[in-house]
Amino acid sequence: MPASMLKVQIWRGEAQGEFRDYEVPRQDSQTILDVVTYIQRKLDPTLSYRFACRVGMCGSCAMTVNGRPRWTCRTHISRVLEDGFVRIEPLRNLPIIKDLATDLVPFFEKWQGARGRFEGSRTRDDDFSTVLPSEPRRAAASAAIECINCAVCYSACDVVNWREEYLGPAALNRAWAAYNDERDNNPLGVLKAVAAGGGCGSCHAHQSCVEHCPVELNPTESIAGLKRVSLQAWLKGDLR
Repeated sequence: MPASMLKVQIWRGEAQGEFRDYEVPRQDSQTILDVVTYIQRKLDPTLSYRFACRVGMCGSCAMTVNGRPRWTCRTHISRVLEDGFVRIEPLRNLPIIKDLATDLVPFFEKWQGARGRFEGSRTRDDDFSTVLPSEPRRAAASAAIECINCAVCYSACDVVNWREEYLGPAALNRAWAAYNDERDNNPLGVLKAVAAGGGCGSCHAHQSCVEHCPVELNPTESIAGLKRVSLQAWLKGDLR
């Protein structure tokens, strides 16, 4: 194989499938998504994968690259190439639809299970809420709010891998943001959701979510916060 070519292995099929080999020309500033797109457009139009913005804003192009979950649009070949070789697989811990495309329904169902959504009481006839950015709870919510649902942390999480009911780092991180939003009228509802089996108490604090998060969030810290306030609520009798 010429030095200007890359050797690429890509997962083909569903849960039962196989890796197939491709050769792709090496280009300057080439990303993993560029490689996958080249294969789909030039070599094998049946290859299935998911992407949208191509600039690192949507998170939809996440895949497993040489064993590590990544955004493929922002992962340059030069960072991951091993002796001219790269292996690309779908994300772990999610059902495979076909090839590199996974089914994100379980991921988003766990967001619902963690009650990671805003529940307000104001109407359009009420004045806007005034929340100071310096207020501690607002700061905690702001630190957790920038998740873009790429499921990289979900794929990286070992607890998700062996405990199916675990809500996962992204859902719990979102629940922490909802709990700290002082405009939310049911913070206890968040705690009831995340204190149940498969909730925040299942986290082993391995910090794989922190290590892999492309936007540098700290779900482990958010989950630790949920553990703390859930215990306080239980001691007060609110969760019994």
